[in-house]
Amino acid sequence: MKANEEETTCFFLFLSQAGRGTVKAQSGFNANNDAETLYKAMKGLGTNEATILQLLTARSNAQRQQIKAAFKTLHGKDLVSELKSELGGKLETLIVAMMATPVMFDVTSLRNAIKGAGTNEKVLIEILASRTQNEIREIIKTYKQGENVCSLVYVVCSCCAQALFNAGEKKFGTDEDQFITILGNRSAEHLRRVFDAYMKLSGHQIEESIQRETSGGLRDVLLAVVKCARSVPAYLAECLYNSLKGAGTDDATLIRIMVSRSEIDLLDIRAEFRKSFATSLHNMIKNDTTGDYCKTLLLLCGGDDA
Repeated sequence: MKANEEETTCFFLFLSQAGRGTVKAQSGFNANNDAETLYKAMKGLGTNEATILQLLTARSNAQRQQIKAAFKTLHGKDLVSELKSELGGKLETLIVAMMATPVMFDVTSLRNAIKGAGTNEKVLIEILASRTQNEIREIIKTYKQGENVCSLVYVVCSCCAQALFNAGEKKFGTDEDQFITILGNRSAEHLRRVFDAYMKLSGHQIEESIQRETSGGLRDVLLAVVKCARSVPAYLAECLYNSLKGAGTDDATLIRIMVSRSEIDLLDIRAEFRKSFATSLHNMIKNDTTGDYCKTLLLLCGGDDA
Protein backbone atom coordinates (compact mmCIF):
# COMPACT_ATOMS: atom_id res chain seq x y z
CA MET A 1 0.00 0.00 0.00
CA LYS A 2 1.34 3.44 -0.91
CA ALA A 3 1.78 6.21 1.65
CA ASN A 4 -1.22 8.25 0.45
CA GLU A 5 -3.41 5.15 0.55
CA GLU A 6 -2.32 4.45 4.10
CA GLU A 7 -3.15 8.04 5.08
CA THR A 8 -6.61 7.63 3.55
CA THR A 9 -7.12 4.41 5.51
CA CYS A 10 -6.07 6.14 8.73
CA PHE A 11 -8.44 9.02 7.98
CA PHE A 12 -11.45 6.74 7.54
CA LEU A 13 -10.44 4.78 10.64
CA PHE A 14 -10.44 8.09 12.53
CA LEU A 15 -13.90 8.88 11.17
CA SER A 16 -15.15 5.46 12.23
CA GLN A 17 -13.91 6.12 15.77
CA ALA A 18 -15.50 9.56 15.93
CA GLY A 19 -18.50 9.52 18.20
CA ARG A 20 -17.33 6.36 20.00
CA GLY A 21 -16.60 8.25 23.18
CA THR A 22 -18.90 8.43 26.18
CA VAL A 23 -18.41 12.17 26.73
CA LYS A 24 -20.00 14.51 24.21
CA ALA A 25 -20.05 18.25 23.76
CA GLN A 26 -23.11 19.78 25.42
CA SER A 27 -25.55 21.49 23.08
CA GLY A 28 -26.51 25.01 24.12
CA PHE A 29 -23.21 25.30 25.97
CA ASN A 30 -22.50 28.57 27.79
CA ALA A 31 -19.03 28.88 29.29
CA ASN A 32 -19.91 31.85 31.48
CA ASN A 33 -22.91 30.08 33.01
CA ASP A 34 -20.83 26.99 33.75
CA ALA A 35 -18.04 29.10 35.26
CA GLU A 36 -20.58 30.74 37.57
CA THR A 37 -22.04 27.38 38.55
CA LEU A 38 -18.58 26.10 39.49
CA TYR A 39 -17.76 29.30 41.38
CA LYS A 40 -20.91 28.97 43.47
CA ALA A 41 -20.18 25.28 44.10
CA MET A 42 -16.83 26.21 45.63
CA LYS A 43 -17.45 29.48 47.47
CA GLY A 44 -18.22 29.69 51.19
CA LEU A 45 -18.02 26.86 53.65
CA GLY A 46 -18.02 23.43 52.10
CA THR A 47 -17.83 22.34 48.49
CA ASN A 48 -20.62 20.96 46.35
CA GLU A 49 -18.66 18.10 44.81
CA ALA A 50 -21.77 16.67 43.13
CA THR A 51 -22.27 19.83 41.08
CA ILE A 52 -18.63 19.90 40.04
CA LEU A 53 -18.38 16.30 38.91
CA GLN A 54 -21.76 16.26 37.18
CA LEU A 55 -21.01 19.43 35.24
CA LEU A 56 -17.47 18.59 34.15
CA THR A 57 -18.24 15.03 33.04
CA ALA A 58 -21.05 16.41 30.87
CA ARG A 59 -18.76 18.76 28.93
CA SER A 60 -16.21 17.97 26.25
CA ASN A 61 -12.56 18.77 26.87
CA ALA A 62 -12.75 21.71 24.48
CA GLN A 63 -15.69 23.07 26.46
CA ARG A 64 -13.78 22.65 29.73
CA GLN A 65 -11.00 24.79 28.28
CA GLN A 66 -13.55 27.50 27.52
CA ILE A 67 -14.90 27.24 31.06
CA LYS A 68 -11.37 27.73 32.42
CA ALA A 69 -10.95 30.88 30.35
CA ALA A 70 -14.37 32.23 31.39
CA PHE A 71 -13.66 31.54 35.06
CA LYS A 72 -10.41 33.50 34.83
CA THR A 73 -12.15 36.41 33.10
CA LEU A 74 -15.09 36.54 35.51
CA HIS A 75 -13.28 35.90 38.79
CA GLY A 76 -9.60 36.57 38.13
CA LYS A 77 -8.68 33.11 39.42
CA ASP A 78 -7.34 29.94 37.89
CA LEU A 79 -10.08 27.32 37.87
CA VAL A 80 -7.72 24.35 38.21
CA SER A 81 -6.02 25.93 41.23
CA GLU A 82 -9.41 26.53 42.82
CA LEU A 83 -10.46 22.94 42.18
CA LYS A 84 -7.22 21.69 43.75
CA SER A 85 -7.83 23.77 46.86
CA GLU A 86 -11.42 22.53 47.25
CA LEU A 87 -11.02 18.87 46.36
CA GLY A 88 -8.65 16.20 47.61
CA GLY A 89 -7.33 12.70 47.12
CA LYS A 90 -8.21 10.62 44.07
CA LEU A 91 -11.15 12.85 43.14
CA GLU A 92 -8.82 15.84 42.87
CA THR A 93 -6.40 13.86 40.69
CA LEU A 94 -9.22 12.75 38.40
CA ILE A 95 -10.83 16.19 38.04
CA VAL A 96 -7.49 17.91 37.42
CA ALA A 97 -6.71 15.31 34.74
CA MET A 98 -10.02 16.10 33.05
CA MET A 99 -9.15 19.80 32.96
CA ALA A 100 -5.92 19.30 31.00
CA THR A 101 -5.94 19.29 27.22
CA PRO A 102 -5.43 15.78 25.80
CA VAL A 103 -1.90 16.45 24.58
CA MET A 104 -0.86 18.14 27.83
CA PHE A 105 -2.30 15.23 29.81
CA ASP A 106 -0.16 12.81 27.79
CA VAL A 107 2.91 15.03 28.08
CA THR A 108 2.47 15.32 31.85
CA SER A 109 2.02 11.56 32.16
CA LEU A 110 5.19 10.92 30.13
CA ARG A 111 7.17 13.50 32.06
CA ASN A 112 6.13 11.97 35.37
CA ALA A 113 6.99 8.52 34.06
CA ILE A 114 10.58 9.40 33.19
CA LYS A 115 11.49 11.81 35.97
CA GLY A 116 13.34 10.76 39.09
CA ALA A 117 15.52 7.75 39.68
CA GLY A 118 13.44 5.15 37.86
CA THR A 119 11.33 5.02 34.73
CA ASN A 120 7.76 3.80 34.71
CA GLU A 121 7.98 1.76 31.53
CA LYS A 122 4.34 0.67 31.75
CA VAL A 123 3.15 4.26 31.26
CA LEU A 124 5.53 4.86 28.38
CA ILE A 125 4.47 1.66 26.64
CA GLU A 126 0.76 2.29 27.11
CA ILE A 127 0.83 5.86 25.79
CA LEU A 128 3.31 5.47 22.94
CA ALA A 129 1.85 2.19 21.70
CA SER A 130 -1.78 3.33 21.74
CA ARG A 131 -1.47 6.84 20.29
CA THR A 132 -1.60 7.58 16.58
CA GLN A 133 1.42 8.93 14.73
CA ASN A 134 -0.20 12.38 14.63
CA GLU A 135 -0.82 12.28 18.36
CA ILE A 136 2.79 11.32 19.05
CA ARG A 137 3.97 14.18 16.84
CA GLU A 138 1.83 16.57 18.89
CA ILE A 139 3.26 15.14 22.11
CA ILE A 140 6.80 15.73 20.84
CA LYS A 141 5.92 19.24 19.68
CA THR A 142 4.36 20.16 23.02
CA TYR A 143 6.99 18.60 25.25
CA LYS A 144 9.45 21.36 26.16
CA GLN A 145 12.35 18.95 26.14
CA GLY A 146 11.22 17.40 22.89
CA GLU A 147 14.49 15.66 22.17
CA ASN A 148 13.93 13.45 25.22
CA VAL A 149 10.57 12.27 23.92
CA CYS A 150 12.00 11.86 20.42
CA SER A 151 14.69 9.63 21.87
CA LEU A 152 12.08 7.76 23.86
CA VAL A 153 9.93 7.08 20.82
CA TYR A 154 13.00 5.95 18.88
CA VAL A 155 14.06 3.64 21.70
CA VAL A 156 10.62 2.00 21.80
CA CYS A 157 10.57 1.51 18.04
CA SER A 158 14.16 0.33 17.98
CA CYS A 159 13.55 -2.16 20.76
CA CYS A 160 10.60 -3.59 18.84
CA ALA A 161 12.60 -3.80 15.66
CA GLN A 162 15.60 -5.39 17.36
CA ALA A 163 13.49 -8.11 18.96
CA LEU A 164 11.78 -8.99 15.69
CA PHE A 165 15.09 -8.87 13.87
CA ASN A 166 16.66 -11.28 16.34
CA ALA A 167 13.67 -13.61 16.15
CA GLY A 168 13.48 -13.59 12.36
CA GLU A 169 17.02 -13.14 11.17
CA LYS A 170 17.88 -16.83 10.87
CA LYS A 171 14.75 -17.68 8.91
CA PHE A 172 14.32 -14.67 6.69
CA GLY A 173 17.56 -12.68 6.75
CA THR A 174 15.56 -9.65 7.82
CA ASP A 175 17.17 -6.22 7.73
CA GLU A 176 17.10 -4.41 11.08
CA ASP A 177 16.60 -0.99 9.54
CA GLN A 178 13.64 -2.32 7.61
CA PHE A 179 12.01 -3.43 10.86
CA ILE A 180 12.56 0.03 12.37
CA THR A 181 10.97 1.57 9.29
CA ILE A 182 7.98 -0.78 9.39
CA LEU A 183 7.22 -0.51 13.09
CA GLY A 184 7.99 3.18 13.40
CA ASN A 185 6.32 4.54 10.29
CA ARG A 186 3.57 2.18 9.12
CA SER A 187 -0.14 2.37 9.84
CA ALA A 188 -1.95 -0.16 11.99
CA GLU A 189 -3.63 -1.50 8.85
CA HIS A 190 -0.25 -2.10 7.24
CA LEU A 191 1.06 -3.81 10.37
CA ARG A 192 -1.95 -6.10 10.50
CA ARG A 193 -1.14 -7.27 6.98
CA VAL A 194 2.48 -7.79 8.02
CA PHE A 195 1.28 -9.93 10.92
CA ASP A 196 -0.95 -11.95 8.59
CA ALA A 197 1.98 -12.52 6.26
CA TYR A 198 4.12 -13.55 9.22
CA MET A 199 1.45 -16.10 10.18
CA LYS A 200 1.50 -17.58 6.68
CA LEU A 201 5.28 -17.77 6.57
CA SER A 202 5.89 -19.11 10.07
CA GLY A 203 2.71 -21.02 10.85
CA HIS A 204 2.09 -19.18 14.10
CA GLN A 205 1.01 -15.77 15.34
CA ILE A 206 3.64 -13.14 15.86
CA GLU A 207 2.64 -12.90 19.53
CA GLU A 208 3.81 -16.48 20.00
CA SER A 209 7.26 -15.59 18.69
CA ILE A 210 7.41 -12.57 20.97
CA GLN A 211 6.47 -14.67 24.00
CA ARG A 212 9.04 -17.29 23.08
CA GLU A 213 11.94 -15.09 22.00
CA THR A 214 11.76 -12.16 24.44
CA SER A 215 11.14 -11.43 28.11
CA GLY A 216 10.63 -8.64 30.62
CA GLY A 217 10.11 -5.05 29.54
CA LEU A 218 11.08 -5.70 25.94
CA ARG A 219 8.39 -8.35 25.61
CA ASP A 220 5.86 -5.90 27.07
CA VAL A 221 6.80 -3.28 24.47
CA LEU A 222 6.52 -5.71 21.59
CA LEU A 223 3.22 -7.19 22.71
CA ALA A 224 1.75 -3.72 23.23
CA VAL A 225 2.73 -2.65 19.71
CA VAL A 226 1.16 -5.76 18.22
CA LYS A 227 -1.98 -5.58 20.37
CA CYS A 228 -2.52 -1.93 19.50
CA ALA A 229 -2.02 -2.62 15.81
CA ARG A 230 -4.73 -5.27 16.07
CA SER A 231 -7.10 -3.28 18.33
CA VAL A 232 -6.36 -0.30 20.56
CA PRO A 233 -9.69 -0.69 22.43
CA ALA A 234 -8.94 -4.34 23.21
CA TYR A 235 -5.47 -3.45 24.45
CA LEU A 236 -6.75 -0.65 26.68
CA ALA A 237 -9.58 -2.85 27.98
CA GLU A 238 -6.91 -5.30 29.12
CA CYS A 239 -4.96 -2.46 30.78
CA LEU A 240 -8.10 -1.33 32.60
CA TYR A 241 -8.87 -4.85 33.75
CA ASN A 242 -5.35 -5.24 35.12
CA SER A 243 -5.70 -1.92 36.96
CA LEU A 244 -8.87 -3.13 38.71
CA LYS A 245 -8.33 -6.83 39.33
CA GLY A 246 -6.99 -8.30 42.55
CA ALA A 247 -6.23 -6.50 45.78
CA GLY A 248 -5.84 -2.77 45.42
CA THR A 249 -6.40 -0.50 42.44
CA ASP A 250 -3.91 1.02 40.03
CA ASP A 251 -5.66 4.39 40.15
CA ALA A 252 -3.11 6.15 37.96
CA THR A 253 -3.76 3.77 35.05
CA LEU A 254 -7.51 3.80 35.67
CA ILE A 255 -7.64 7.61 35.59
CA ARG A 256 -5.28 7.90 32.64
CA ILE A 257 -7.29 5.63 30.37
CA MET A 258 -10.75 6.74 31.47
CA VAL A 259 -9.89 10.40 30.92
CA SER A 260 -7.83 10.08 27.74
CA ARG A 261 -10.30 7.80 25.92
CA SER A 262 -13.59 9.28 27.14
CA GLU A 263 -14.08 11.25 23.92
CA ILE A 264 -12.41 8.79 21.54
CA ASP A 265 -13.33 5.12 21.91
CA LEU A 266 -14.47 4.34 25.45
CA LEU A 267 -17.64 2.72 24.10
CA ASP A 268 -15.47 0.30 22.13
CA ILE A 269 -13.23 -0.27 25.15
CA ARG A 270 -16.33 -1.10 27.22
CA ALA A 271 -17.48 -3.59 24.59
CA GLU A 272 -14.06 -5.28 24.44
CA PHE A 273 -13.93 -5.36 28.24
CA ARG A 274 -17.29 -7.14 28.45
CA LYS A 275 -16.33 -9.59 25.70
CA SER A 276 -12.96 -10.48 27.19
CA PHE A 277 -13.63 -10.57 30.93
CA ALA A 278 -17.27 -11.67 31.36
CA THR A 279 -18.06 -8.60 33.46
CA SER A 280 -18.58 -4.94 32.69
CA LEU A 281 -16.15 -2.09 33.18
CA HIS A 282 -18.92 -0.24 35.02
CA ASN A 283 -19.37 -3.10 37.45
CA MET A 284 -15.65 -3.45 38.21
CA ILE A 285 -15.28 0.29 38.80
CA LYS A 286 -18.33 0.28 41.06
CA ASN A 287 -16.96 -2.61 43.12
CA ASP A 288 -13.39 -1.32 43.31
CA THR A 289 -13.77 2.42 44.01
CA THR A 290 -15.81 4.56 46.39
CA GLY A 291 -17.36 7.96 46.97
CA ASP A 292 -17.33 10.88 44.56
CA TYR A 293 -14.27 9.39 42.88
CA CYS A 294 -16.36 6.35 41.96
CA LYS A 295 -19.30 8.51 40.86
CA THR A 296 -17.08 10.54 38.54
CA LEU A 297 -15.52 7.46 36.97
CA LEU A 298 -18.95 5.93 36.41
CA LEU A 299 -20.15 9.12 34.74
CA LEU A 300 -17.15 8.98 32.41
CA CYS A 301 -17.85 5.28 31.80
CA GLY A 302 -21.29 6.29 30.60
CA GLY A 303 -23.24 3.08 31.20
CA ASP A 304 -23.21 -0.56 32.21
CA ASP A 305 -22.80 -3.41 29.72
CA ALA A 306 -23.78 -6.16 32.16
